[in-house]
Amino acid sequence: MIFAFALYKYFPYGGLQRDFLRIAETVQSRGHQVRVYCNSWQGEKPEQFELVVVPSKGQTSQGKNRFFSSFMQQDLEQRPVDCVVGFNKMPGLDVYYAADGCYTAKALQERGKLYALTPRFRHFKRYEEAIFGHGEKVEILMISELQLGVYQNLYGTEDQRFHMLPPGISKDRIAPDNAAEIRARFREEFGLGEQDLLLLMVGSGFKTKGVDRALLALSALPEALKKRTHMFIIGQDNPSKFKNQADKLSLSNQVTFFDGRDDIPRFLLGADLLIHPAYHENTGTVLLEAVVAGLPVLTTAACGYASHIEAAEAGRVLALPFQQQSLNHDLQEMLTSEQRPAWGHNGLAYAHRANIYGLVERAAELIEQFAQRDAS
Repeated sequence: MIFAFALYKYFPYGGLQRDFLRIAETVQSRGHQVRVYCNSWQGEKPEQFELVVVPSKGQTSQGKNRFFSSFMQQDLEQRPVDCVVGFNKMPGLDVYYAADGCYTAKALQERGKLYALTPRFRHFKRYEEAIFGHGEKVEILMISELQLGVYQNLYGTEDQRFHMLPPGISKDRIAPDNAAEIRARFREEFGLGEQDLLLLMVGSGFKTKGVDRALLALSALPEALKKRTHMFIIGQDNPSKFKNQADKLSLSNQVTFFDGRDDIPRFLLGADLLIHPAYHENTGTVLLEAVVAGLPVLTTAACGYASHIEAAEAGRVLALPFQQQSLNHDLQEMLTSEQRPAWGHNGLAYAHRANIYGLVERAAELIEQFAQRDAS
């Protein structure tokens, strides 16, 4: 069979993008052909896929999206496929992978009713409704239970169109037998002494991930503790705003920004705490990646995977509504707590008992089933 995968932008370090690539590769490995439509592709181009780079035409985001949809539909009419799988919200899909939260609910909550009158809002709501609207036929692969009720309340989406996927943590994130050796080499490489503490943040989209909150929490530590605490922030984003914030908080010598990179596992092993005070996060894959690496986690209940931190007893989850003082307090307590090794050991135990690895295989299996059903 021939499958078309559609997403606006591919770059190697986004969670959605990594899920797309792994699912597409798995579908291809099951004996099918894969065609990919995207506006831009950063990084190595996979030889096993047919890659169609759609011109980015339009003065606004919504104009570019409309051109993308029109271009793809015209091409599909000339060269039909058995199933169209989308990783961004757009019309014309057979299957949608719901990596992002509900646009309409978030926009109305953050910007108010007047924003609903703008062309931008109407466009993105229409594209969302093309998937979740009552009576639509798109099958929806859900990765967060937090969002299911939101969509149903807004759009009346039928229960049977939702298909919940387990997490899909890559097993290379599990702490290996020589984890202590990797940690020692890592800390030596970055000049971290035995008394130094390393906070880690991982994820593209620094604002959404709560980098500003994390910097404020670091700044609020008692002086002696703050002096020996460092923070590494990794992700594909423009860090200038947050570098300025670090400067104003006198943290420039303690905070280091990195571009997206491929060696995240050794950072997970080398750090002392993952801090992830996200404003909103459909899942938060890095939370589970930290857990299975034995790295304690401090996060917020706004993350879809925060429940796993509680189930694993591998850190702390801040309740909503978020309060900066609570983050400041818990960060200090976790960095000084004798329980920190236990949180790490609990995470390692969770890595061997929890169903947190099957997302890619289950998604590929469902996509194949939908296509076979429609073909018959």
